[in-house]
Amino acid sequence: MESPRTSSATREDQLPPGARPETAPTRTPGVLSSAHLLTTLGTCALVFLAAFEAMAVTTVMPLVARDLDGSALYALAFAGPLASGVIGMVLAGAWTDRRGPALPLFASTAVFALGLLVAGLAGSMPVFLVGRLIQGLGGGAINVVLYVLVARAYPAALHPKIFAAFSAAWVVPSMVGPFGAGLVAQYISWHWVFLGVVVLVVPALLLLLPALRRLAAQPAHDDVGPAPADASPEGAGDGVVGGELPDGTAAGGAEPGSRLSTGRRLAVAAVVGVAVLGLNLSVETGPWAVPVAVLAAAVALLAVRRLLPAGVLLGRRGLPSVILVKFLIAAAFFGAEVYVPYLLMDHHHFAPATAGLALTLSAVAWSVGSAIQGRLSTGLSNVGAVRLGAASLALSILIVLTATFGGLPPAVIIGGWILAGGGMGLMSPRLSVMVLSYSTPGNQGFNGSAANVADSVGAALSLAATGLVFHLLGAGGAFLGVFALTACVALLSVACAGRVRTP
Repeated sequence: MESPRTSSATREDQLPPGARPETAPTRTPGVLSSAHLLTTLGTCALVFLAAFEAMAVTTVMPLVARDLDGSALYALAFAGPLASGVIGMVLAGAWTDRRGPALPLFASTAVFALGLLVAGLAGSMPVFLVGRLIQGLGGGAINVVLYVLVARAYPAALHPKIFAAFSAAWVVPSMVGPFGAGLVAQYISWHWVFLGVVVLVVPALLLLLPALRRLAAQPAHDDVGPAPADASPEGAGDGVVGGELPDGTAAGGAEPGSRLSTGRRLAVAAVVGVAVLGLNLSVETGPWAVPVAVLAAAVALLAVRRLLPAGVLLGRRGLPSVILVKFLIAAAFFGAEVYVPYLLMDHHHFAPATAGLALTLSAVAWSVGSAIQGRLSTGLSNVGAVRLGAASLALSILIVLTATFGGLPPAVIIGGWILAGGGMGLMSPRLSVMVLSYSTPGNQGFNGSAANVADSVGAALSLAATGLVFHLLGAGGAFLGVFALTACVALLSVACAGRVRTP
């Protein structure tokens, strides 16, 4: 007896050529097509505003500290949002897994705007710090909700392109954010660096209303969903949905943190936040700096394990290694980046504006790398992009280290850091794509939260560690110590890059 599929095929073959059903190849609408235009503009606008605020606050903080007599609390204005952001990420991850992205996005954007209002209207440094903490809470949550929104509003084929657009949305703030904030602070008031962004947040959110209405009308898990296992150029090696990995763990990465209650996960996130805060302030403890830093780092790493899929710190294949690589490249890149302009000013006598050119060119290279990987979404595998990007990052830091040690011309340092930006742009969107491809609709929020926590905690731990190394080594070997440490971290990411794919 013939199967229905065989019978159908036989009947179609027997039809006259003109009567055979023809199936035209379907083409997925692009991220700027009418189907996705408003969603793309709204999500990129939110990313842009968060990026602008992150860049702008660096410029205006000296004025804020002077006007509010808050020099003693200067460091907390930067470390505080990092700590509260971890709590926001965990809360948003749990909420979106239960309710979808619509309501969490409204709530997190409202909290972000509230933090901006409090900071912008602050008349004292403690009130300003409260605003920064609220802002960090909302900003961390927004990052996670956007992950889930991408997973549910865009087909898998567009994920590399929309994450490339997110990376590009950071470039303009990187170039004009500090300068624009300086103009606003100089000719109007630093208060409007915060208050002005609030005015722009509302239109960005309104652009997302159609997509959020569609998602809210769907059942919690009736969405576009993650990439199918064979959606990547390398088949199931780049994405596994559901089922189990060879070691018996869930492919979606549900262990161990996603089985904790929301209350316990928030408690763990609070511990991580306090540890990150303590680590960033350890330099201020004088002779106790090293013990405080070691204790805070140990607490942060032990606690953060509960917010990540099982096996991350062990480099287990698949999703755990994707999260680990995100942690390592954030630590390597941001730990080194803050010292590149410092090196150019200290060793090569660059003016501040000229020294900042290295960061601007690196940001442009990041955008170019993101655009390239988006265009090569079918020609360059996810694993290949991660390997190439990690190797570029490690090579760039080694170039800067060699130039520092050998007294090479500053052009070598700038060129090396441009390479770092290109490598980050090449692999960062693909890592985000792989997080979604390893996820199911029921744990997209948890995995998106884990990815963002890894980014934030990796950067925070590295900034604290490099700051401590720089402080301890002094003028003689401070820069060498910083770049040697971050180069080791980058090389470790290269070693782990091949493990992002399951066997």
